[in-house]
Amino acid sequence: MKILKSYYKLSPEEKKNKKKELIYGLISGILLGISFPPLPFPVFIFFAFIPYLFVIEKKQQLGSINRFTYFTIFFFTLITLYWVGSWTKEADPFLMISGILLMFINPAIFLIPSTLYFLSKKSFNDKIALYLFPFLWVAFEYAYSITDLRFPWLMLSNSLPYFNWFIQIADIIGAYGISLLILFINVFLYLFIKSYLMKKRNNLVYVTVAVLLFIVPVIYGMYRTSTFENSGKKIKVGLVQPNLNPWDKWEAGNLNEQLNLYLNLSQKAVEQGAKLIVWPESALPVYLLSGNYFYEVEKIHRFVDSNNVYLMTGMPDATFYFNLDEAPPDAKKIKSGDAAYTSYNSILLFTPYSSSVQKYGKIKLVPFGEKVPFVEQLPFLGDLIKWQVGISSWNVGKEKTIFNLMNFKAAAVVCIESIYPDFVAEFIQKDAELLVVVTNDSWYGYSSGPFQHKEIAALRAIENRRTVIRAANGGISCIIDPLGRTISQTKLFTKNVLIGYAELRSDKTFFTEYPLIIPLISSLLSIIVILFFVINKFLLGKRNEKVY
Repeated sequence: MKILKSYYKLSPEEKKNKKKELIYGLISGILLGISFPPLPFPVFIFFAFIPYLFVIEKKQQLGSINRFTYFTIFFFTLITLYWVGSWTKEADPFLMISGILLMFINPAIFLIPSTLYFLSKKSFNDKIALYLFPFLWVAFEYAYSITDLRFPWLMLSNSLPYFNWFIQIADIIGAYGISLLILFINVFLYLFIKSYLMKKRNNLVYVTVAVLLFIVPVIYGMYRTSTFENSGKKIKVGLVQPNLNPWDKWEAGNLNEQLNLYLNLSQKAVEQGAKLIVWPESALPVYLLSGNYFYEVEKIHRFVDSNNVYLMTGMPDATFYFNLDEAPPDAKKIKSGDAAYTSYNSILLFTPYSSSVQKYGKIKLVPFGEKVPFVEQLPFLGDLIKWQVGISSWNVGKEKTIFNLMNFKAAAVVCIESIYPDFVAEFIQKDAELLVVVTNDSWYGYSSGPFQHKEIAALRAIENRRTVIRAANGGISCIIDPLGRTISQTKLFTKNVLIGYAELRSDKTFFTEYPLIIPLISSLLSIIVILFFVINKFLLGKRNEKVY
């Protein structure tokens, strides 16, 4: 009500300016949103911030900058993340509520870079603040990826997988560097337009810099794609896409049917020469290696032995501790309290002629979907927030496992883990020659989510120059080459098995070796901005400066 009253007190000219600002914010929000897959307009990201910058540079109060930022990012979020609530007929009500809340909470988190921008305006001047803005934003993108509330889905670089030439430079600067380039191009185009409107003479400098920041990566990308040499080492893979309803398969009673489906599809891959079979995330809805499923485990072992193939699969995995003294600190007690267990959203590798199974437990869990944020510090939250499908209490994996196959090493990550650039690079640092992603995007129906998730994997391929093979329950399963190009893929919600060759590589890119250079530089500059603001405000006597 106060906002409405204050609006009616404005003069006609002030109301006109307010409407103009809202239109500018709406334009920026829409341009940002439609830059992301599956919409084929990535080029819009290079000038999406210009209307936004025209408004925030004129504002001098933190409250007004943040209100305008929230307004802009709300539309950005709405267009790109509408799918998070699932909105399918079987969807869990809690998931729908979470999706709605995300529409309002996510824009609030984006007030971090706008606040840092305000602090830089107060610490230095408007021009310097503009030059710092890209670094402050990238520092925020990195910070958003390292807390329990992490959800860096809207990193600006994730808008560009369709612009393959431009993102080839990610093998040097990574996704964070791509975001930095996007923002600097926006800033220099804004300065050019602003100086042109003000009829200043030096406006060509700004547009020249913007063009160079755009052209240099494109030229580099053209060079890399035209001169890239194949390693000559490859393996034929079979990616199994069973297209099971993720809501129904958690109901007991059809385990044998599900296993037969997987093995029948896998047999088709074997008949076409596949040496590595990959099943999707949580392929079977049981703790397969818990000791209660001897028949099913033996059936899988017989399959890999008789066909001399490796089989990698996403699978729930649990370890039970009947001696509580031997249980790790994060173990969960069973209802009787006589035993405890740890459970992981895992990946298992079955090796021919071996009874041992290699394991990886998912480390980057989905906030609220797989893990309640801050539950270690506030255990009661775990009882308050639960999914009906029973997957909100996974333990956090402890080790970045590298899987040993016939004559090479492979890294494998689960679902959302593929969106974290530095996290994936840590696996490649350990000499992984292939990157496997197992996922299940079927929760979200035929929406933008599965397409966005698949395209983000192209950045991981380029950053590390590794083939990415991606097995998804209902799609999109695919093979992405080290240049980020999709070699083959399945359609959404089809039962299929995708066969193809995956190149194996052992070389390491600059980004793989040093994935955090740009995020750390950006974070350091953000800390400097905060320190300068504190010094100016509290140590130099600026205590009465009005912030709001």
